[in-house]
Amino acid sequence: MKSKSFFFSALISCSLLSVGSLILSCSDSSQPPNIVILLADDLGYGDLRCYGGIANTPNIDRLASNGIRFSDFYAAAPNCSPSRVGLLTGREPSEVGMYNYLAPNHPMHLRSEELTLAEMLKERKYHTGHFGKWHVSCLPQNPELNQPQPHDQGFDYSFGTENNAIPSHLDPVNFVRNGKPVGLLQGYSCDLVVEEAISWLKTISKDPKPYLLYVAFHEPHKVVASPPELIAKYAQHSTQDAEYFANIENMDRAVGRLLEAMSNDMESGNTLILFASDNGSYRNGSNGKLLGGKSFIYEGGIRVPGILYWKGKVLPKQVISEPVGLVDIMPTICHLSALQHPDEEKLDGVNIWPLIMHRDFKRKKPLSWFFYRTSPEMAMRIGRYSVLGKDLDTTKFTHAFTAPDMHAIKNMSLEDFVIYDLETDPGQEYGIEFSDLTEAESYMRMLEKRLREIQDEGPVWQDLPPATGIKKLKSEWRQLRPDGFSN
Repeated sequence: MKSKSFFFSALISCSLLSVGSLILSCSDSSQPPNIVILLADDLGYGDLRCYGGIANTPNIDRLASNGIRFSDFYAAAPNCSPSRVGLLTGREPSEVGMYNYLAPNHPMHLRSEELTLAEMLKERKYHTGHFGKWHVSCLPQNPELNQPQPHDQGFDYSFGTENNAIPSHLDPVNFVRNGKPVGLLQGYSCDLVVEEAISWLKTISKDPKPYLLYVAFHEPHKVVASPPELIAKYAQHSTQDAEYFANIENMDRAVGRLLEAMSNDMESGNTLILFASDNGSYRNGSNGKLLGGKSFIYEGGIRVPGILYWKGKVLPKQVISEPVGLVDIMPTICHLSALQHPDEEKLDGVNIWPLIMHRDFKRKKPLSWFFYRTSPEMAMRIGRYSVLGKDLDTTKFTHAFTAPDMHAIKNMSLEDFVIYDLETDPGQEYGIEFSDLTEAESYMRMLEKRLREIQDEGPVWQDLPPATGIKKLKSEWRQLRPDGFSN
């Protein structure tokens, strides 16, 4: 069992902050807010209507228009399991040992010694519920692996799947409720997840404690299944695109039903809602003008939609361009709930509430990403710049995390670098040349230092599967434009 040592922050004497014509106060530690996290799966930066997308998403768009839309919001990783670990722990996923997506019956998992957001909030007597995709340990429990389950990671109630909805979003067969397989369910995954969440909200409403509601949709991850009547709305597009857009709209409709069920809580001014995606889309065209997509640490793989709503605390119609991300959620919610993380120095995220309140804000260290399976392997956001580093080893990797990968991760080095100015070149078309090489070299050294920290901190997994199956060369994004790399 993990050792827990939490501390309530000193009570803050809240001062009033005038922003425009609205008077806002800082968080009242005696009344911690309800926290609602809505996470899409493989939703690209340009997929929502409020980010320039084609799909009809009025409910999610309404959250943005009544709150904050982040233009530079980042996933914790370019693929699924690592990004969810970053959200739950506030740490760079590889530092806690989630190097890749979690394959079935795999020994890698979110270790019990890592504190999650749900565990932290239990100290403030929160109700905690997880609904949808879990994907940070086996689900249900495999006795041979004995990995932590949602209830071990702080969730009172759980209804979801280990990975994707199987065989598709329609009529899934692999949902697990509080550790017990449910069997065949009829309906679309997003509807099933929201219906269960609404039922849970009704149950806990009898107890006035605050709640953490974590809804991790399966949409629009493959295998896509969408209502025919919604597909018909996009008939001018290809069959595949029409189903994809309909899938996003169906998820938005489910979000709308959930928001309606929470309307009293939202109107009360004590419910914070975050909507985001776990990583960029696999689909060309879904990531706007950004380069790359899922599994790549170019902007298209890691920059995602990010929306924050909190009536009475957050001004409507805001756009914030400061880089923030999923790793910032843990420390921010700890602040709002008057909790102090017992190992705060290890957090890679920061409390972004000062930024939201238009106060002085500075990161303690830049956002960074590491993913060994594609090239470049390392990225860092430093102000307006994206700094990328590449290992020139041509080691072949399988899709899942295998024994040879562990050795490769611990021995990688960065040998080629490129720096993009994201203010003038958000699509990362051309690397920039610095007149002062000292500045460029300092960024490269920062990237190298961060990689070494990840390599030193990340645990070594034992009993990994062998590298069987088809091996592929470490891949570059197939739509690469001139990118500034020397080779």
